[in-house]
Amino acid sequence: MGVSVPQLRAFVATLDAGSFTSAATVLGVGQSAVSHAVAGLEREVGGPVVRRGAVAAPTPLGDRLLAHARSVLASVDALEAVVRPATARGTVRLAAVPTVCQGLLPRLRELWAVTLPDVDVQVYEGDDDEMPEWLESGTVDAAVLVDPTPAPVGGVVVATDEMAAVVRRDHPLAELPALTLDDLHEDGLVAGGGGCEHQIQKLHELDGQPFRYAHRVREMSTMFGMIERGEGVSIVPTLGRGMLPPDLVMVPMARRLERTLVLSGPSSREWHPLARALVDAV
Repeated sequence: MGVSVPQLRAFVATLDAGSFTSAATVLGVGQSAVSHAVAGLEREVGGPVVRRGAVAAPTPLGDRLLAHARSVLASVDALEAVVRPATARGTVRLAAVPTVCQGLLPRLRELWAVTLPDVDVQVYEGDDDEMPEWLESGTVDAAVLVDPTPAPVGGVVVATDEMAAVVRRDHPLAELPALTLDDLHEDGLVAGGGGCEHQIQKLHELDGQPFRYAHRVREMSTMFGMIERGEGVSIVPTLGRGMLPPDLVMVPMARRLERTLVLSGPSSREWHPLARALVDAV
């Protein structure tokens, strides 16, 4: 089998970008070059790997190949970074949850802009569960992990925060010094926004209560909209304070629960040198 690195790059870029045209823009080549590379890969592996349509998607064969392709490309990128001049330069892919993207990464990126001026940090936003998956599969080179267990070797704690209730500014609960789960359940708890569900579950465990909620959403914007309309209240990390609309406020939880945020590379493969550079610069 004569599978080449350019073929794998075209394959992965097409699926990540959603089309051959967008992949060509990302890779800095013509669309025909991407199409030819993917077609060549399909000939080598004996079947279609990309389902053509409005949005490119993997075929069953492509889905089986995707994780391996990402791993190969991550290793190649790491090798190329090693043989480049000692000055840190290039692109590093960093994953983080929404509250970290909003509340912590701006400060870290300002730091890296000074200490690593030739490094381009590409941010990938995802949920708590996606961070380790993306990191180990090679989708990203580094990630800010939430409460990792065990603590990753070589990682560094970049922040801690804690969970707080979010209610409307004009809500009677906004006047209290601290809130309990029972306070929130009376209004209807909106769970899940921005990957915070694990911490909400943990608060229920600490209180000896079964995990329950009135609504379950994925996006924090959806959650905030529901709270603004008086459809419930929620619990989010304090790093998300800057994401709140003007008519929402945070109130401390009576039972404190902290998050530990760790910047790390993968545990199952060699770190990309620029991932190490990010950690060393903090």
